[in-house]
Amino acid sequence: MTAHFAPRIERSHGVARLGFGCMRGRTRLEALRQEGSAKAFVHPGASGPEVVFLNTSGGLTGGDRLAFGLRLGAGCRVTATTQTAERAYRSAGGVARVTVEHEVGAGAHLDWLPQETILFEGAALERVTTVRLEAGASCLLLEAVVLGRAAMGEVLRRVHLNDRRQVLRDGRPVLVEPLRLGDAGLVAGRGVLGAARAFASLALVAEGAEARVEAVRAVLDEPGVAAGASGFDGKLTVRLMAADGWPLRRQILRVLGVLRDGPLPRVWQM
Repeated sequence: MTAHFAPRIERSHGVARLGFGCMRGRTRLEALRQEGSAKAFVHPGASGPEVVFLNTSGGLTGGDRLAFGLRLGAGCRVTATTQTAERAYRSAGGVARVTVEHEVGAGAHLDWLPQETILFEGAALERVTTVRLEAGASCLLLEAVVLGRAAMGEVLRRVHLNDRRQVLRDGRPVLVEPLRLGDAGLVAGRGVLGAARAFASLALVAEGAEARVEAVRAVLDEPGVAAGASGFDGKLTVRLMAADGWPLRRQILRVLGVLRDGPLPRVWQM
């Protein structure tokens, strides 16, 4: 008798969480936990520490689990990003799940600026990003998605993306942005993406954020990028769509130049 066994496919799991405190006006690392494929590096920055998260597995596929998180004490200022674009590859079964949870203490500020997520044919990704703000805290959030590699002639026909971002202040939601994109959405026309294969959303949640709308609109001029900005009640949101990730990235950089106090994270600079 010959026994046949299905091969066991390895899945990657990773957790990286950091805590910061502020003493005499300086933000300092107080706690660091990292395990599995998730790593984090901290570099000094002009406006506070820069945290760079890294997924050492080289990408995500069905069954992978990844979690990032920051805890900022009162008065801290931190910029966090990812070392490079995250890639979600074809899933042979199940979905990749990414959880991002940040806690921002009273009067603290967080810039959460991950680089692009690139979805490949057959990718299945579910991600939830939650930012919890205490009184007087603020945050700047970015999420950018690229559907395939245009330079390689890739055209996606199958994809599963369930992406949710939410900002809570003292436990109450002040910004909720759910996104679901499936096969039908790739060909749904102007009501969804049209010919765009790269898109991004930026949000500033801070007192007086809406007053910066006109300054942002003044730089929404990248050729090939459809863009809009609006603001109300302590929030400013920017939506961007493009046929390719390169013009989208250039437009993002200009918007960040308006909304940030200081230089871009080192890994973002070109």
